[in-house]
Amino acid sequence: MMLNWWAIIIGAIIAVVLAIIFGLVSFIYGPMLAVLIAGIVVGYMVDSDIGTGAIHGGIAGLIGGIIALILGLLIGSSFGLAGTIIGAALIIAWIVDIIIGAIGGIIGSAITGRRV
Repeated sequence: MMLNWWAIIIGAIIAVVLAIIFGLVSFIYGPMLAVLIAGIVVGYMVDSDIGTGAIHGGIAGLIGGIIALILGLLIGSSFGLAGTIIGAALIIAWIVDIIIGAIGGIIGSAITGRRV
């Protein structure tokens, strides 16, 4: 299986941009919704089955999560919050982003009507 890096990069960019925008409305659920939307877009963009859509969506969530993790650490430390507490919470959120991205990839691939 060849990875479609173009779709993954687009998905990661969508995840980061929407996470910033939606994060202003809801700090917890906004970034999760952003990763889900990015996963759906990535799953729709890849030209393969549901499993491939899940893998691509998960990788987009992983990359977007890393960028969000770094931004979260920078923003949180600027408010004087403890880096270890923020880091632990963001790592858990990063794992959740991978799972939500994979779910979005499944939904995006299912929308196109492809089978397993």
